[in-house]
Amino acid sequence: MTVELQAPSLTSDFKAAFGGHPAGVSIITADSVTGPVGITASSVASVSAEPPLLAFSLAASSGSAAAIAVADSVVVHLLTTGDLELARTFATSGTERFTGSMVWTRLKTGEPLLMHGGYALRCKILSRTPAGGSLLLAAEVEEIIVPDAAGEPMVYHSRTFHWLGKHSVLPG
Repeated sequence: MTVELQAPSLTSDFKAAFGGHPAGVSIITADSVTGPVGITASSVASVSAEPPLLAFSLAASSGSAAAIAVADSVVVHLLTTGDLELARTFATSGTERFTGSMVWTRLKTGEPLLMHGGYALRCKILSRTPAGGSLLLAAEVEEIIVPDAAGEPMVYHSRTFHWLGKHSVLPG
């Protein structure tokens, strides 16, 4: 009797690999024809310091992601541990955002700015590249809003939010 072993699924292995690889948590906001929109993202990456460039991907083609996909500019909010409720709100489809109870404002250039514990980077979109079922956007940072005192960073790992701090420093 011969037993055939099935090859592991590349997609499920890819998801497992990156599910176990921590990523910073951000909220990306933009203005749209229907008003402010935003999503929680773990795909934001630094690309270049000179000039300051970043990239992120959008996996959905509807709702807030679709509005961000066509925006000329965005604000990338780098989240801290104090921003957990914001992260959850913007990660949950159909959740009301930019309500009267949420502390936010608009920049002089019109983009929505969340008042939170981390840095915010106002960016001009440079390119949009289809990549599989996602859209990869590259953006140039035009302004950085520096917090008074940045909190400890939030990361996403194994489908859960975590925090980094002195407790997580490995011995050198």
